[in-house]
Amino acid sequence: MLLSKTLRLIGISVAIAAVILFFVMRPSPLPVDSGVVKRGPLQVTLDGEGVTRVNERFVLAAPVTGKLVRIALEEGDVVKKRSVVASVLPAELDARSYSEASSRVGSARAALDEAVARQRRVQLSLQQAERRLARYQNLYREGAVPKESYELAETEANIAQKEADQARSSVEAARFNFAALQATIDRQVGGKAVTVLSPVDGRVLKIHEKSERLVTAGSPLVDIGDPSAIELVIDVLSSDAIMVRQGSRVLITNWGGDKQLQGVVKTVVPAAFNKVSALGIEEKRVNIVAVLGANEPLLGDNFRVQASIVLREAKSVLQVPVSSLFRGKNGWHLFVIEDGKAVEKAVTLGMRGTWQAEVLGGVSEGRRVVVHPSNELKDGMAVQIQE
Repeated sequence: MLLSKTLRLIGISVAIAAVILFFVMRPSPLPVDSGVVKRGPLQVTLDGEGVTRVNERFVLAAPVTGKLVRIALEEGDVVKKRSVVASVLPAELDARSYSEASSRVGSARAALDEAVARQRRVQLSLQQAERRLARYQNLYREGAVPKESYELAETEANIAQKEADQARSSVEAARFNFAALQATIDRQVGGKAVTVLSPVDGRVLKIHEKSERLVTAGSPLVDIGDPSAIELVIDVLSSDAIMVRQGSRVLITNWGGDKQLQGVVKTVVPAAFNKVSALGIEEKRVNIVAVLGANEPLLGDNFRVQASIVLREAKSVLQVPVSSLFRGKNGWHLFVIEDGKAVEKAVTLGMRGTWQAEVLGGVSEGRRVVVHPSNELKDGMAVQIQE
C-alpha cells in the first residue's frame, strides 16, 4: 500500500517535471515582420539621376578677332531677339587673316544652308505628325483606337512642334553668324565695332567673358536661352535603355520642390558612352532625353533631379512586397503565416516594381506574408508578428 502510494507520487513528480521541461525547452516563436497580399496599382520603373538643361541654348561667340567691349548685361537679364549682346572691335586684317576670314565665311554659309535644309525636313515631320494626330483623334472619338495610342500621337506632335521651333531658331542663329563673319571681310566695316545680336527672345544664362580684353574669333562670350524650355537628361545602363520607348511617362522627384513633376521621353540617344561608377566599375551608359509636361519656374539649367521612367503599369493587380520573395529550387518562393506558423509556398510572378511585385498564382488576396525572411526561418516554424 505504502509502495503503491510512493510509486504514484514518483509518477506524478516525473510527469510534472516533464511538463515543466517541455515548456522550458520548447523553442520560442521567431519574431518576424509581415506584409499583406493586396490589390492595387503597380508601376515598373527605371530609376536614375538626371540633370536639367535648357532645350534651346545658344552660345554666342566672338565673330572676329579683336578687342571685346565690356559687356553690360548680367546673368539672368532678359534679352530680346536682335538686341545687341556684345561688341568686338576687329583688328586690322593682313592677307593671311583675310583669307582665313573668307574661309570662315564660306563655312558659315554652308552651316546656314544645312540649318535651312534641316528646318525644311523637320517641318515635313511636323506636318506628318499633325496629320497623324488628326487621324488618331477622329479614330479615338469613334472608339477605334485606345486612349494610349491617341496620347502617344499627341505627344509625338508636340515633340515635333518643339523640334520645328528649335530648327527655326537654329536657322536664325546660323544667319546671324554668317552675317557677323561676312562683316569681317566687308571693307566698308573698317574700324567699326562688330555687334553680336541675340538670335531669340530669352535670358542670359552665362557670361563667359565680361571684361574688356582681346578675344579670338570663335571665343564663347554669352549663353542665351529660354529657362522655361527645360528638358531632362537621364543616363541609364545601355542594357536598361533598350526597354525605354519614346513617349514613355517620366516622374521627376527630389528636385527641390514638394510636388512630383511629370514628363515624357523625347529621345533615346542611340550612342552609348563610358562612365566609371562609384564602385570604380566602367559602365556603358545611354542618355535618355525627356521634356516636362508643364513649365516649372523653380527649375533652372543644370539642376540635379531624380527621375523614374515608367516602363509598364497597371491600375489593379494582386501584389506582394518584393522584400518577401526569395529564390527557391523551382522559382520564387515566400512564407505565408498560417496559424502562427510560417508555411513556404511557391508563387508565380508577373510585373516587378521597385517595392511591389505582381503575383499571378500561389497565394490569395488578404494573406499575410513574412517580409525580410532570415536564414533561420524554416518551413513550419512558429513565428510571432512584430508590432
